[in-house]
Amino acid sequence: MKERLQKYMARCGVASRRKCEELILAGRVEVNGEVVDEPGVKIDPDKDVVTLDGEVLRPESPRYYAVNKPVGYISSNRDEKGRPRVIDIIPGKGRLFTVGRLDINSSGLIIVTNDGDAAYRLSHPRFAPEKEYHVLIKGTLEERDIRALENGIVLEEGRTAPAKVKVLWQKNGKTMVSITVKQGWFRMVRRMFNAIGKDVKSLKRVRIGSLTLKGIEEEGMWRDLSEEEIKRY
Repeated sequence: MKERLQKYMARCGVASRRKCEELILAGRVEVNGEVVDEPGVKIDPDKDVVTLDGEVLRPESPRYYAVNKPVGYISSNRDEKGRPRVIDIIPGKGRLFTVGRLDINSSGLIIVTNDGDAAYRLSHPRFAPEKEYHVLIKGTLEERDIRALENGIVLEEGRTAPAKVKVLWQKNGKTMVSITVKQGWFRMVRRMFNAIGKDVKSLKRVRIGSLTLKGIEEEGMWRDLSEEEIKRY
């Protein structure tokens, strides 16, 4: 039975379907030795040979991990500077990629998988679960600041959706804030705080939907997701 090229690539653990479409459009994918640059093309997985940058793609058994990303690690799979990658934390061979991003200066929970369909569900705005962050800022967070974050901040992409905000503690000129959002715009949480004049000292993601850092509290730790956790997504 034939299937769309990007769906097959996702099953092979390349990336989400959306990212696979970008790779196809970039001319990096070949089918039977011919470059294919249209994502809608259908292939026969039993007969056709698909390659990405010259490497033959084959379906893999799905794998799912929760990782506590350390500061200094990048979420991308490709990096010209040779910086440590989140996927390098997981031992063994095979294609893996992160679901969504955490910037290099942020830490905390991130999902790593080779299941492109799961990645699509978790990253698509229609299905994306809540994400909770603990943000350490310099100074205090006033009531007007909380209301502004909760009502939405105007960024380049538009106004952010309403957020849930709670002050966890304030001492020594610093404040720890819990903020929960659903959108996943680039560096969005940092930019929200910068927009109200707050200097972010550290940012950690502590929850994605019902998934938390329980069992992987230290940076660099990881674990397999349980079957029950996988079914939720």
